Amino acid sequence: MLHGGLVSIQAIIEELKPSERKAAEFILAHPEEVVKLSVQKLADLSGVSEATIIRLTRSLNMKGFQELKLRIAGDLNKQTSMGSYQEIMMEGSVESIMQAVSWNNIQSIQDTLSVLSGEEVARAAEAMARARKIDVYGVGASAVIAADIRQKFSRINLWCEAYSDFHAQLTSAVTLKERDVAFGISYSGQTEDIIQSLMEAKQQGATIITLTKFGPSPVADLADIRLYTSSVEKSIRSGAMASRIAQLNVIDILFITLVSRRQEEVIPLLEKTRLAVSRNKRS
Repeated sequence: MLHGGLVSIQAIIEELKPSERKAAEFILAHPEEVVKLSVQKLADLSGVSEATIIRLTRSLNMKGFQELKLRIAGDLNKQTSMGSYQEIMMEGSVESIMQAVSWNNIQSIQDTLSVLSGEEVARAAEAMARARKIDVYGVGASAVIAADIRQKFSRINLWCEAYSDFHAQLTSAVTLKERDVAFGISYSGQTEDIIQSLMEAKQQGATIITLTKFGPSPVADLADIRLYTSSVEKSIRSGAMASRIAQLNVIDILFITLVSRRQEEVIPLLEKTRLAVSRNKRS
């Protein structure tokens, strides 16, 4: 069953135009009612035009109002709890912090599954498998994700480099070719270094893959293939906590998707690298 309508709205509501946001707020407040309405009736009740409702569905990367209703119905069937991220209380006990952090991480992964496209994951895996070289760009907390990609994909004999320094990103981007991939990571989708590096890679003809939070952004707008996470956590955003876990989970999904499509080639490589590392471990 389709789901993720409410999660998708929650993820991008702050960036919506005023009229779209008005409709979005009505939907979030009355989801049970919305699944029974026509687009005309929803427009009337929320005080916007029918065209605004259609634009909202496009902003949500959905084919139309019917898909949005189906996804909201799926959310209600699963009894999805919106706004269920827990506030982490600094004065709380260690046990309460353990529970809150872990719950937010779990919630972020579940919400991400609602906005992550299986078709885009498959396209990204295929592009990376075919690439002559894979550049991965990430700064700050996103550099951790970039390093994880490099470690994973290097294990299966793909030429994969991760760059956290802007000058290194740009220097590598200008050397890319049409067979190459540039993978930009930015939770906000607004990181200027990543935008400039991807623009240069795109000029060279490289395939652009991005991993951002759900919704339109300057980084995602540059992409040929868009991977999204959803994390509406409210506390300690500077720590990139639940969103980082969601991003790592997407990379695991992408990696296993590639491995599953090319098992005969990559399973022996994974075993070979595992054995090489295990020799340096004490028994």
